[in-house]
Amino acid sequence: MNDFWNNISRYPRFFISSLIGLILVILAPFKNLFKVSKLRIVLILSLVTLITVLYLILRSMVGL
Repeated sequence: MNDFWNNISRYPRFFISSLIGLILVILAPFKNLFKVSKLRIVLILSLVTLITVLYLILRSMVGL
């Protein structure tokens, strides 16, 4: 029974490490885009636009 709880306690660590690995793999191509100055500006503007649009959509959904 002790082995069972030991295995259960390992699942959160596995989930967190898998999630961090997935995020790093997804963000790796964007790191290469920051090396080119033209693409850096486009990427930053796109990110700001995306955050602004999400903010406006959520604000209107809540009714503020």
